[in-house]
Amino acid sequence: MGVEIERKFLVAGEGWRAQGEPVLLRQGYLSSQAERTVRVRIEGERAVLTIKSKNVGAARGEWEYEIPVVEAAELLDGLCERPLIEKYRRRIPFGGFVWEVDEFLGENADLVVAEIELPAEDAVFAKPDWVGEEVTQDLRYLNSRLIKQPFSTWK
Repeated sequence: MGVEIERKFLVAGEGWRAQGEPVLLRQGYLSSQAERTVRVRIEGERAVLTIKSKNVGAARGEWEYEIPVVEAAELLDGLCERPLIEKYRRRIPFGGFVWEVDEFLGENADLVVAEIELPAEDAVFAKPDWVGEEVTQDLRYLNSRLIKQPFSTWK
């Protein structure tokens, strides 16, 4: 089993926009339960099926399998829960890590978050000046929650 240790932050300002090449991601959930998620994602010319366990702090189990893009598209179009998550992702190197900045589209438009994967929960890292408030523990920001309560419905 792989383990994903990830922290999530809101993005402040526009300094991130000039960095990294945006890549369109289209993803959907076959299961979005809190105990487990099963996600299908097309990112550029690559598609993956990802299974994740429940978060424990900033860590959770993760299993990822590459699948044919055509089959991923069939799953997204025919079986996944609605709405799908669509976003542009930029990968931005900073301080020895890679930050992933997601700019959401559709029902989650105007939401921009930055994530960093870490080797350990207590790993020390520097934050770029465009990284704002941490929302790792705020479950509303999980992609699997954004299909149930899109950002556009928040007050």
